Amino acid sequence: MSPLLAPRRNRQGAAEARRVVLASRGRFWEPGDFSLTASTAHHLLGELEASGELRRVRRGLYWRGTKTPLGMAPPPTERLIESLAPGPGVGPAGLSAANLLRLSTQIPRRALVAVPERAPSDAGPVAFVSRATRTGRTEAGLNATEVAALEVLDDWNAVLEVTPDEAARRLTDLLRSGSLRAERLARAATTEPGRTRARLAALLAAAGRDDLAARVPSPDPRTRQAALATLGAA
Repeated sequence: MSPLLAPRRNRQGAAEARRVVLASRGRFWEPGDFSLTASTAHHLLGELEASGELRRVRRGLYWRGTKTPLGMAPPPTERLIESLAPGPGVGPAGLSAANLLRLSTQIPRRALVAVPERAPSDAGPVAFVSRATRTGRTEAGLNATEVAALEVLDDWNAVLEVTPDEAARRLTDLLRSGSLRAERLARAATTEPGRTRARLAALLAAAGRDDLAARVPSPDPRTRQAALATLGAA
């Protein structure tokens, strides 16, 4: 390729990329989405952000959504989580988990999301926490609600707004109805902390799944006793 033609072709590619971005709605854009040099792609996205056509989510990630008088509307939290942490075993943690399961009415300022790997950098309204050692969540293919249940069982005393008895009954009902898949939770439990395993086994037994409760590895007696002392009656 003649060196004299390269700048023109690069400009043509950037112009075409601009047209594609401006024609899009409801999607994320990254420099790697374009057949451009990295510097040209970064420059293009930066220009589009400056003109209000994109919203910067974090370095190298932009959102093209709905324009409002106040600028580009932010991406929905669910879409942001799907983009930054796709796959099974991902779900809310902390108060976000308790709120999803209707065990608390508190809504944290930033949604807290547990990922079964190294946590991505926080972005906008979402903060991530790593659960890299809890590989059973991925292996069992847990959905967000099931991850939330394990997170609540781990942080039981810190996140409940309802009484422990009410929380235990709520989770037991979800297990009985199949809204929480008991088999998958029992499988995932092998890599969960001892207090989580103790509480999950008790709830599985209360839901009439003694067979699955027996599969959950039991923690040491002291951990089990302490965990069950605060669980409540299912």
